[in-house]
Amino acid sequence: MSTEPDLAGLLAAHPETVLLTQAATPTEARLIRDRIAAAGGTSRPPVSLGGIAASLLAEPGVRLVPVRVAWLPEDGRRTGQLTDLIRDPYHPSERQQRRILARHPGRAIVLAGEPATVGELRERWVETTGGGEEADFAAYVARRATLALDRAEYQLHGPRYKTPSLVKEEILASRRFRTGLQGVRRGADEAPPSLAEAGHILDELAAGWSRRLIDVMPVIGRLIFQRGFDPQIDYDDTQVERLRAATRRQPGILLWSHRSNLDTLVLAAALQEKGLPPAHLFAGVNMAFGPMGAIMRRAGVIFIRRSTADDPLYKYVLREYVGYVLEKRFNLSWSIEGTRSRTGKMLPPRLGLLSYAADAYLTGRVDDLLLLPVSVTFDQLHEISEYADYARGAQKKPEGFGWLYHFVKAQGARHYGKIYVRFGEPVPLSAFLGPPGGPIASDPAAERLALAKIAFEVAWRINRGMPVTATALITTILLAMHGAALTFDQIRLALADALDYLASRAIPQTASVPALAAAEPVRATLDALAAGGLVTCVADGPEPVWLIGPDHQLAATFYRNSLIHFLLDSALCELAVLRVCGGSGAGTDPVETFWTEIGWLRDLLKFEFYFRDRDEHRRQVREEMDRHDPDWEERLRSGPAGADALLAEMRPLVSHLLVRPFVEAYRLVADVLVHEEALAEGASADSASADSASADAEVIRRALGLGHQYVAQRRLRSSESVSVLLFQTALQLMRNRGLLEAGSDVAERRGVFLAELRDLLKRLDRIEDLAIRRYIRDAVRDG
Repeated sequence: MSTEPDLAGLLAAHPETVLLTQAATPTEARLIRDRIAAAGGTSRPPVSLGGIAASLLAEPGVRLVPVRVAWLPEDGRRTGQLTDLIRDPYHPSERQQRRILARHPGRAIVLAGEPATVGELRERWVETTGGGEEADFAAYVARRATLALDRAEYQLHGPRYKTPSLVKEEILASRRFRTGLQGVRRGADEAPPSLAEAGHILDELAAGWSRRLIDVMPVIGRLIFQRGFDPQIDYDDTQVERLRAATRRQPGILLWSHRSNLDTLVLAAALQEKGLPPAHLFAGVNMAFGPMGAIMRRAGVIFIRRSTADDPLYKYVLREYVGYVLEKRFNLSWSIEGTRSRTGKMLPPRLGLLSYAADAYLTGRVDDLLLLPVSVTFDQLHEISEYADYARGAQKKPEGFGWLYHFVKAQGARHYGKIYVRFGEPVPLSAFLGPPGGPIASDPAAERLALAKIAFEVAWRINRGMPVTATALITTILLAMHGAALTFDQIRLALADALDYLASRAIPQTASVPALAAAEPVRATLDALAAGGLVTCVADGPEPVWLIGPDHQLAATFYRNSLIHFLLDSALCELAVLRVCGGSGAGTDPVETFWTEIGWLRDLLKFEFYFRDRDEHRRQVREEMDRHDPDWEERLRSGPAGADALLAEMRPLVSHLLVRPFVEAYRLVADVLVHEEALAEGASADSASADSASADAEVIRRALGLGHQYVAQRRLRSSESVSVLLFQTALQLMRNRGLLEAGSDVAERRGVFLAELRDLLKRLDRIEDLAIRRYIRDAVRDG
């Protein structure tokens, strides 16, 4: 624990020293006077920080030393208690201060901030603000003194209390900010916005940290998520230490996967538990309802508007706010996806806030920035039923106290398992953007391309670090049956292949996954899924069987999709080998046919999954094929029979499980567009227009109806393909391919695309037949 500074030494080092005192109570003022007297006194009387005289600021050689009293919590470095909401241990009342001094005088520390001469402060004032009235200089000196004392106090309490203060005042006083504000125009003929308008937006943005809320909010968060989860969060301690070392070197931005509204509570608790510095959390302004908004702002949350495209002043102020916080070496945090993933797999990254961070780096406000990938994974979530409703077309419920009550209540409905937090390897901005002020800084197109690559890299690292859970593995196996039930032994047989595959690829997994090699953990996982209603156990016959019924398949895909990225290359390889099985055509190299098919599938699924650049992805596919057989190219070149034999040996076969739902969803939308010309014409409007949005909604409505019909007719394998979320991606893909544009050949190209999807579904049927035959053979062999 730090002790009081050597005031006597500070005073002796410079005879012309004036102490600037900051005391909130008479007790604090007395403590400061006593401490000054014990240090031998001063030749010049102390000055209150709120009453700095102009005559003092006219003496360049005078050294100013700010002083205040800091109060230590009773238990030293503490975890926080709910009673702190009523009684602030860091800012006790006058009466509490007297009681503390009588019982625990060591809890009161007289702090001195970093000294500076009046001349030095004036130079900095002119440099940062451009100078001005002497009253402005006095206010500047008071702010610098307060900030110096804040730095001394967080050094006393520890790094997790390192928080910015006086942000609005510092930004508005900045010459940089005021100069940039003159260039902001909301309309061609409008004058620049005023400082008052900018200040109003800063009031909306600025988070005012409170030390007691830094302690208490993670405790509150734990009370919420521990209602349904194990109290201990699961970490990789090596990753934690790597993160700790990284944030000592550079300011960092925690970019995390978003699967639940619990994510932010879990992350805050994780940072506190591991003694890591807090981070400003960006959240949608929709979460700032009632007094919750004020409380969460004091806990470091920055509420931002969902859409800022039509307000250049808001975008400017937000960019400057982000730049200021990073320049002062404070950490930030937000979901790289921008919103919760309702499907279980990563959404495309959002670049808005990341572009503001890049601007701070490219303009030299920070030496470098570290992007810190974080994944938060849950064994189970009660929210998946809500996500399934969204997929069926339900509307999102607005946030409010009623929503909050039901959300917290749902956490205690049953036990949901464990929570896993993983910290990926940091990504330095400099590795993608080059040096500050370099070529990318003056090339917006190059900067946006580099940002997209950075975001992709971060998302990739999040995905690769997200551990496979026992829940995900067993739901994947049961979903493969499309509603048919499996016995316990059949489930264990399917698990054996899956566990071998995960081990051979060194895929990250929770401790519960290897345990599935034994019978009891498998039964425990099935029981947990049955308790949540996701899995049905039919126990009336000679032996129990388990299945995921049609009404729960959409919800179950959330867990399956959490591991899909680990198996995707294997699925693509199966389909590419099958393409060679059908013959490559005269004079065509079968290996080239394989790679052409990989490229086609990659392009088809590019809006669903993260793919590395083509060369790197090609290397990964080659590595996957080498795992099956190092001589795979020679076997493909031996002809269709060789390719067929190679496919028969590949295990586990997964493309029919993983790729089919997306292809079936795309097929439904293509069916609607091919057979509903009026809808297709409406969807061909500008994607940003209201007409286009309305047409898209109608296409999705028709696709839902068609999907329900196809499920009833058994023309789809399961109901999981009938999803608004997948239909939205289908429209995005078709718009990207120009299939929603007006033109004489568009109808023909839509028909070609539909035929390609139908052909791909036939190939998926073949792989499914092969997987079933293999499964039956293995079951007979194993008795």
